[in-house]
Amino acid sequence: MDTENMQIVESQVSNVDIAEKDDEQSQERKKQMNIDFKMVTFSLSGKDYAIDIMNVKEIAKAGHFTYVPNTLPFVVGVYNLRGEIIPILDMRLFFNIPIDTTRKVDLQNLLILRFEEQIFGIIVDKIDKVVGIQKSTIQPPHPLFGDINVKYISGVVEADKRLYILLDIGRIFLRHTSEEQSKQKDVDVVTTNNSATKEMSRNVTQPVNVPNNNVVTSEVVVEEKKEVQKTFDNEYKFILESLKNYKKFVSSPINENWTKHRFDEWLKERGETNIQLKNSEDATTFLSSFWSTDTGVFWSEKYADVIYALLPDNAAKQIVVWNPGCAKGAETYSLACVLKKRYPDAKIRLYAQDVDLLNVSNAPSLKVSEDYANTWLSPYLSKTANGSLTFSQEIKDSIMFEYHDCQNSNALPMTDIIFARDLLSCLEVDVQNTVISDFDEKLKGNGILILGENESIAGVSNFMEVTVGSLTAYKKN
Repeated sequence: MDTENMQIVESQVSNVDIAEKDDEQSQERKKQMNIDFKMVTFSLSGKDYAIDIMNVKEIAKAGHFTYVPNTLPFVVGVYNLRGEIIPILDMRLFFNIPIDTTRKVDLQNLLILRFEEQIFGIIVDKIDKVVGIQKSTIQPPHPLFGDINVKYISGVVEADKRLYILLDIGRIFLRHTSEEQSKQKDVDVVTTNNSATKEMSRNVTQPVNVPNNNVVTSEVVVEEKKEVQKTFDNEYKFILESLKNYKKFVSSPINENWTKHRFDEWLKERGETNIQLKNSEDATTFLSSFWSTDTGVFWSEKYADVIYALLPDNAAKQIVVWNPGCAKGAETYSLACVLKKRYPDAKIRLYAQDVDLLNVSNAPSLKVSEDYANTWLSPYLSKTANGSLTFSQEIKDSIMFEYHDCQNSNALPMTDIIFARDLLSCLEVDVQNTVISDFDEKLKGNGILILGENESIAGVSNFMEVTVGSLTAYKKN
């Protein structure tokens, strides 16, 4: 952006709903600090956003855009800007931000942006003003700062007692060409298309950018790789925070082997520019391979046989089992059937607990589909008066469904088996430690603890691993 255009934009914005008091305060601040970064501020659904003024060509108001078929949903049409046809994008639609449809607007607030060789307009709710700041005051982005995906945020900054979310136009609109990718391969640098890598490229020493100079010093390459690694480390942290926000999945030493491996897979699947989790559906997809076999459903015969083989020999007259996080009860009933098969002469006492009161309230009356009539479950099923399938009274009597938050202690007796698949990964780290201590306290010396298939407490507890077949369980040291 040239100096003339910058002056035009600043002049335009200064005329958009700016109070004289704000002008005076702004001038005073400019005198008090060294301003080296200017941004145009605007609002979307009541929240404050900003764009680097160097990307802003001008401010405009317009309406009656020409519709173009077969375009993306957020492209509202094209507009004739003094003889130049430019696309118009609605940022509210792009970020899935609710639009007040009750407010009739004839003319839309437009920011005309220039990025590389492209010119386009974006629709925003309200254009505020130009704010000058020190670049050093820009803080790293965070998923909780806005309703939009963090990958589109280059940073956040506080100015005029308001918190502005600084958008990364490059992230939003940049498309790599094969030529650009080829150039990046020559310097052995992986491009991530965010503000961190852009800043990195500006900081590369002069010889790299000298025309006809193809020599890249090893020091430069090393620094670039460090910056790229730092960027990916941040991407990884943001994904973990998104998993916690969307699915209450908590990263910890218990599951970090899986999360790191899954992140590498996710990067290959989605590409460097589409890593972040945009919504709950993305989080579900990311976690799809984490959950243990037959999670939330009646077990298959194959998996039931695996659990059967994992259960230890025990000649006791009563087998006490603890199943925290029983959910709706399908797995609990499956476990009860396997226990009855494994210990036919023993009395089974299965304590099934969950923090969801509705689940534990409905679990005793859980219905069984006719599809299971001829499966391994059939010996443990019976017909109700109306002809529907349910579990036998013996199986039902062996299970005590209870409402209980596992982070609180309870009065359970010493247990022979604790079945807690995937539970720990949905608890805060301090609660994880509390629950593991509770497992240690409640489990008998010859007992066994079964966790999720992608969870491990080896090295973080007093338990040792025991592998039987394809599954790993834990015994007390």
